[in-house]
Amino acid sequence: MMEKDKLRKADIFSGSVIMLFGLWIISQALDMPMKDSWGGVQNVWYVSPALFPLFVGAMITLLGATLVRKAFKIVGRQGFRDVIQWLGSSDLARYLKTPAVFRFYAMVVLFFSFVFLNIPRIDFFLCAILFLIVFITMFYFDDDALLKKMLYVYLVGTAVLIVFFALGLPRALETTLPYAGDWLTLAFIVTYAIYAWTLIRSVPALRKKYRTALILAVLAPFTIGPIFKYFLLVPMPMEGMVVAVLDALWYWDF
Repeated sequence: MMEKDKLRKADIFSGSVIMLFGLWIISQALDMPMKDSWGGVQNVWYVSPALFPLFVGAMITLLGATLVRKAFKIVGRQGFRDVIQWLGSSDLARYLKTPAVFRFYAMVVLFFSFVFLNIPRIDFFLCAILFLIVFITMFYFDDDALLKKMLYVYLVGTAVLIVFFALGLPRALETTLPYAGDWLTLAFIVTYAIYAWTLIRSVPALRKKYRTALILAVLAPFTIGPIFKYFLLVPMPMEGMVVAVLDALWYWDF
């Protein structure tokens, strides 16, 4: 019974976070145009691109609020006060350092950097390889100590990329070193791969997983990417060094 009571108290916290996330989606969707004119034709509100994120945000907010309401009915006001006290106690700091939460940090960092930093600025194939090799090695090895070490290395490399792009170095180096950001990302991938190998080379089972991670990280982008690029004629989000080489090979442009 106590275990169920703890779960319901946790639902108050998680439901509140879910509800706030849904409200954030709604706020972003409201910045999209509900009606506009294209080529003299007035679009009506029900074809607006804002409708889908508005619907998703509203549903997430509703589900989060429902979870909070149900949990509050079970634990009551005293349970809600316990949650508030727990949020301000040292127990929260200890909880935020647990392996399960640390894995959550790793996932957030990986997806956030992949979507907002890498995809808009780095050749799609390179940023996909970087994401996959880091994601697979972190979680496929199933070792919390290794995950922390790999995450720290990834954070350092990501910080270097952020500074590199923030200073405008890719454009400054374009005349002397084309695709400077892609070259730096390639160096990041090689450095991470070597570091991961040094961590697991003495464990035969992890060496096998490491080889699998490398194969999947390289094979998946070069299997799916060319299909979209050259058969479905869908451009990559960012086309850089690798796409230039593939274009030269595909069109035999030498």
